[in-house]
Amino acid sequence: MTKTARLLRELVALPSVNPYLMPHDSPGTGEKQVADYLAESASRAGLDVSFQKVEQGRANLLLRLSPLNRTRQRVLLAPHLDTVPPSAPGQLIPKIHNGRLYGRGACDTKGSVAAMFTAILNCAALKKRPAQTEILFSGLVDEESGQRGSRHFAACNIKADLAIVGEPTRLRVITAHKGAVWLRLRTRGKAAHGARPDLGQNAILKMARLVEALETKYAAALVFRHHPLLGHATINVGVIRGGSQPNIVPDLCEIEVDRRTLPGETDAAVRNEIRRVATAAEIKIEIDSAHEKICPPLETNPTLPLVARLMAVAGQKQPLGAPFFCDAAILAQGGIPSVIFGPGDIAQAHTADEWIELDQVERAAWLLTRFLSALP
Repeated sequence: MTKTARLLRELVALPSVNPYLMPHDSPGTGEKQVADYLAESASRAGLDVSFQKVEQGRANLLLRLSPLNRTRQRVLLAPHLDTVPPSAPGQLIPKIHNGRLYGRGACDTKGSVAAMFTAILNCAALKKRPAQTEILFSGLVDEESGQRGSRHFAACNIKADLAIVGEPTRLRVITAHKGAVWLRLRTRGKAAHGARPDLGQNAILKMARLVEALETKYAAALVFRHHPLLGHATINVGVIRGGSQPNIVPDLCEIEVDRRTLPGETDAAVRNEIRRVATAAEIKIEIDSAHEKICPPLETNPTLPLVARLMAVAGQKQPLGAPFFCDAAILAQGGIPSVIFGPGDIAQAHTADEWIELDQVERAAWLLTRFLSALP
């Protein structure tokens, strides 16, 4: 087994479930075990190790490989260390079968962590490391919840000329991704006894009309809002809550919607559009954010020299987009040109049998080493 495969196996065996996705004080939550493991290995390899506190008990891991001479540019390797909770028994025990490593986080994104960490260690071991390029590995916390790690990193105003964000892209360089606005909408009615519904106002009935309007007319209009790499904008009504028991006319109903945005669309614009949909349907609504999930879209210029160089190393001629969102847009919003790159397929992320091809992890490490080691 190669050192990269062994590293990935060890990372999967260390639970790093996002604590916001588990009951309070659940065992095995948080990124600390993974961060400490990587920090110890990095220190032995001669990297500068530090931690960037994000919140109590959670910190971004920073591993720095300084250039031989004065720093003139910085490249950031930015995978996230947290995972979603296991959804099947034994998913925190890594298993290898037919060239695949199975386990929670193998694809999203400990495969990227292993590849990027191997690449920076490879560069540290070179007799002739980059002379003017600093390589900074930042293991980010909380991507699977509120993206607190990348938001904190961006707020610290650490400059970089390129961020390579580790996500499963099948070794393709992604220069654009959709944004996400998660909103909670409420309708209110008037409670009454179920024997006399005529004395009440049914909040669920009002919401049903709004859901139909959102999923039909509004969704159809979004199809005409198109981006060459990302396709069209979308909306999904994913959660609905209302009522307490059958014999009470409900006075409150809530839904939560996921609106995927394109470059140029903003949170404020989305809210105004939904208000107009409700007004057209003659429905009064209340609207606010849900779960802190507001991530802008990403659109990075593929002709930037470092981006073009990475695409060339990956054997890629045209830029690509992704329908999911991630830390890349947060870092880009903070002023760092960002792309997404990593082994694995997003179709395997969060699944009950999550896996990644070990050959892809090895190739990702090789491609990143090749890219980084050739920098000036």
